[in-house]
Amino acid sequence: MEDEENTQPHQIPDQSLQKKHQLMLERLSNRHQTRLETRKVDSLDSSTSAFLSRFNDSKNSITSHLQTTTDPSRLPDISASISALEKLVAENSYSLPSYEVRSSLKTISDLKQNLENLSAQLIPKKKFAFKNKPTKTQTQIRQNDVISEPNETKPTSNFPVRESPGFRDKQNQVLFRDFKGSEIGEFTLAGLDSCEVRLLGCVNALFVNKLKGCKIYAGPVTGSILIEEVEDCVLVLASHQIRIHFAKSCDFYLRVRSRPIIEDCNGIRFGPYCLKYEGIEEDLEAAGLSEETGNWGNVDDFKWLRAVQSPNWSVLPEDERLGTVELADLRCVNVAS
Repeated sequence: MEDEENTQPHQIPDQSLQKKHQLMLERLSNRHQTRLETRKVDSLDSSTSAFLSRFNDSKNSITSHLQTTTDPSRLPDISASISALEKLVAENSYSLPSYEVRSSLKTISDLKQNLENLSAQLIPKKKFAFKNKPTKTQTQIRQNDVISEPNETKPTSNFPVRESPGFRDKQNQVLFRDFKGSEIGEFTLAGLDSCEVRLLGCVNALFVNKLKGCKIYAGPVTGSILIEEVEDCVLVLASHQIRIHFAKSCDFYLRVRSRPIIEDCNGIRFGPYCLKYEGIEEDLEAAGLSEETGNWGNVDDFKWLRAVQSPNWSVLPEDERLGTVELADLRCVNVAS
């Protein structure tokens, strides 16, 4: 009994010290985590500030030239400057907040429109003149008794030229690439016709240009995806930011952190990401895309600024959507050059 009385008082301060020690460790851990988060935010803010400084300097220079130029021979230089500014946004979009990307792309769209207006002022149109002999088109219109639609303007490509690995200029092929264990930062799909592309694993950026009748199944992209001039394609993609330019009659199945941006598109439809392969959950987690945001159905059309729904895109009806697309590790098909 005497021993118990002697030991009892010592247990209370021991427990109290342990509790104080645990609380101190928790405070230190929380303080360290706060410092790390602060450094991360400061780093992102610094990166965004540096981008905005460069972007605004270029924008102000272009705006000044648009306001003062009276020589038509200067128009190509202004156009090149706008293209360079658009390339700057594409290269930095993966590290920028989505609202900064949207604002920057809207600014570029306005600059392009101002350039078109200036070009119309400085370059006079050919004078209209009657001709005695009707043209072939006029004859066809009379014979068919219909009014033809004006020809669509051919897209002016601002697609960034890349020397990155990728699939280019192929037809009727199944193309496979596994990014796991590779150090590829960017990947390009260009000039493909009636091909099926299967990309496993993560890549930092994906560039898609001039595709027709293709099926693209891609694992998560940790940065951004830029798509231009695609027609009659099915694309299953996951990324933080996706921009689509000059797409026609395509279905997009997306998982995206920010709202997809489209411009000069028509007849395109959107549904949720539906790709499966071994390890995709780990890849989505690593890319920060494990959560379904629902942004695949929140599309911004930069050529439709009215409050009502844009006629250029729609949500895929559920009964017309693809089921789950499962990809195997098919190494027997072509690999990227």
